[in-house]
Order: sequence, then structure tokens, then C-alpha cells
Amino acid sequence: MRETVIAPAVRPTAAPPALGGPGLFTVLLAAALPLVDFFIVNVALPTIGADLAAGEAVLELVVAGYGVAYAVLLVLGGRLGDLFGRRRLFLGGMAAFGLTSLACGLAPGAWSLVAARVAQGASAAAMLPQVLATIQAATSGARRAKAMSLYGATAGLAMVAGQILGGVLVAADVAGTGWRAIFLVNVPVVVLGLVLAARYVPETRSQHPEPVDGPGTVLLAVSLLTLLAPLTEGRAAGWPLWTWLSLAAFPFAVGAFWVVERRADRSGRTPLVPPSLFRVPSMRHGLKLLLPFSIGFSGFMFVIALALQQGAGLGPVAAGLALAPMAVSYLLVSLAGPRLIARHGTRVVTAGAVVQAVGLLLILLAAWRYWPHLDVASLLPGAAVAGAGQALQLPNVMRIVMSEVPSARAGVGSGVMVTTQQSALALGVATLGTLFLTLVPHLGMRDALVSTLLVQLAGPVLTGLLSLRLPRTVG
Repeated sequence: MRETVIAPAVRPTAAPPALGGPGLFTVLLAAALPLVDFFIVNVALPTIGADLAAGEAVLELVVAGYGVAYAVLLVLGGRLGDLFGRRRLFLGGMAAFGLTSLACGLAPGAWSLVAARVAQGASAAAMLPQVLATIQAATSGARRAKAMSLYGATAGLAMVAGQILGGVLVAADVAGTGWRAIFLVNVPVVVLGLVLAARYVPETRSQHPEPVDGPGTVLLAVSLLTLLAPLTEGRAAGWPLWTWLSLAAFPFAVGAFWVVERRADRSGRTPLVPPSLFRVPSMRHGLKLLLPFSIGFSGFMFVIALALQQGAGLGPVAAGLALAPMAVSYLLVSLAGPRLIARHGTRVVTAGAVVQAVGLLLILLAAWRYWPHLDVASLLPGAAVAGAGQALQLPNVMRIVMSEVPSARAGVGSGVMVTTQQSALALGVATLGTLFLTLVPHLGMRDALVSTLLVQLAGPVLTGLLSLRLPRTVG
């Protein structure tokens, strides 16, 4: 009698979670919120200062407190998402962002607004890394490439739209809220995002979650603080002794951070920022491009807002709408980005740098010729051309950075990329903003603006030159 052998049942491998259209819309909405809030205050600062009797140094903290907290905690936010689940951190971070936005809108005084902005930046740091990590883990192939391009388009558009929206909301004085509306508007958006996320955003986490690296987290925070805090507050505070001591400590803090991370990597432990991550070519080359682009972008947005309001005498709405052509051209060109890079490869980034430089030159010539009568019409050619150039760069650079990062390290990879971007945005405001405000008393507003724009041209020039070293194709 033959013995019947029953083969063990084979369990089918669970398919990875998929990010559908509504889920992608939800995470992109969340990605826009922190960037909108970084720029939305630029045109509202004069109104906030007048209402809360806040001096220049405190107003700079309203911007810097958010940006520094955001930058310092981003990599930690990505690691926590890998460890505890990205959807969970996404929902928690978004809810906290809504609550801290409400606190900003209801702040009774300048210092309470600064504290709420710091908390808002920390909330954004918990939410945003989960966006890129979820895209990386829940999409693949052409769908991932399209999602990454849309993420880059959303990021750039949010930065321009934030400044426009800030001017409109301040002038509209919705229900008598004045400048507070720029923060309160986040609350209904967050409620919508939470409802959609609970239904459409899948849970993903690293298959081998890595514990939090305590020493690395502290040293990264110290490194960023010793650089960003004095640069953002130094000029307004009169460059006191602590700013110089902090800048002097920066290289030592960075060196200590790198030594600790390399030692942890070599000993088999899990550093906050694994040095091996920078051996991924796309990460290494892409971050080099992201730095000069973001420094120039944020510096321009900050300086043009001040120049148009304090020099050209435009109100918040007119100052914001002067950049509307940039937003429109950015949106239209970024939609064509995936097709262009599929056909022409990474030379699209090089072309974008050239186009952006031409746009900046047109804005510079308009400022030189028409000052102080700058308006939407005089700035339209330059703003539209610059926006097109930016759209050819930012979405594609972000796609390049993440293209070769393994899904298991999506959280830490996205954290590193967004930390680099956010730190560069803060550096742009600090360096180009400080240059502009330092030159104004000596050269006058027009010549200070022209000189700052000439310095900013180094950004697209450097980005264009670095892009020539990229491989022609990107995944």
C-alpha cells in the first residue's frame, strides 16, 4: 500500500501595501503643510510685529525657531517611523501639527508665539519624513518615479504658494483674525488630512527596525544648533559673544558626530545617519545639488518679500501676488518633468539651472530699471522664467536622491534628505537675508537687492556644474 505524502501548504507571501491615488494625495497634502508654514510668515512679519509689539530679534525667532526645530528633529522622525510604524507617526505628527498651529493662531504674546512655532516645527519633523518613506515603501517602478516627481513638484509649489497665501490671508483679515489666519488655516486642512489618512494611507515599517541612536541624535542636534542658531539670530541680536562661540564650536560638533556614527557603523550598531548611506551614489550626488538650490531659493523668497514691502511699498497681497507668475510656471513645467527626464535624462537639471539663472537676471534688471515701482507686470518675465527653471530642478533632484535608497532605509534616507533641504532653507534666510539687511543702510534698498541677487546667481551656477557629474539616466 502506497503511503500518501501530503505536502505542507505554502503560505503566499503578503504583497507589500500599496499607496493608491487618495493616499498619495493625502501624503502630498501633508508634505505641503510644513513648507507652506516656513514661508507663509515672510509677508506677515511686519503685521505680527506691530500687533504683538515684537522687536526684530523676536520676529526672527518666529521664523528661526520653527526652522531649527524642524531641521534638528527630522532624521529622528524618520527613524521613529521605521521603528514604530510610519502611518502611526504620520497621524500623530499631523495631529500635533494641527494643535500647534492652533496654538500659534491663539498666541497672546510674542514669546508664546515663538514657543508655539518651535513646537510646530517639532511636529512637522515627526510628520514629514513619513511621507517620503511611505512613498518609497508602498510604491515601485514607474509609479514610484511619478510619485517622487509629484512630491518634488508639491514641495516647490508649496514654498512659493506659502508666501502668496500669507499675503492674501493677512490682507483678508478673515473674521478679524488678521495675521493669525496664516496659522489657523492649517486646522481644517489637518482635520481633512487625518480623516483621509486614517482610511487611505497604508501602514509600513522597516522589516528590521533600528533602535534610536541616543549619542548620534544629541550630536546631530548640537551640530545643527551651533550653526543655524547664531546665523539666524546673530545680526538681529548684534552678534553677541555666544554667536561667535557657537560658530567656533560647530566644526568640532560635526567632527564628533561623524566619529561617533562611523564607530557605531563599524561595530555593528545602528547609527542615526549611517555613513554607508552616503555610499549610495544617488544620495551622495543628489544632496550636493539640493544644498545650493535650497539656499538660493529660500534666501530669494525672504529678501524679495522684504524688498517689495519695505522698499517698493507694496502691501502684503501685492507682495505675495508678485510671485504668482513663478508659482504658475513652476506648476505647469513640473507636470512635464517626468516626461522630460525620461527623454533627456539628468541634463534636464542642468537646463533648469541655466533657465533659473536667466530668470534671476531678468528680475535683477527689473529691479535696477523700475525701482521703486516694482509690481506683478515688471517682475512677470523674470518670475515666470525662474519658476520654470526651479521646476526643472527640484522635483528631479529629489527623485535622484531617493532613487537608489533601499526600502528598508526609506525612513532614515528621507530624513537625511529633508534635513539637508530644511537646513539649507534656514541657511538661505540667514546668509542671504543677513547680507541684504547689512547692505541696505550702506547702499540703499535697490542696490542691496541687486547685489544680493548677483550673489544668489552662484546657486544655479553651482547646481548646473554639479549636475554635469550625474549619470545621464535615473531610476
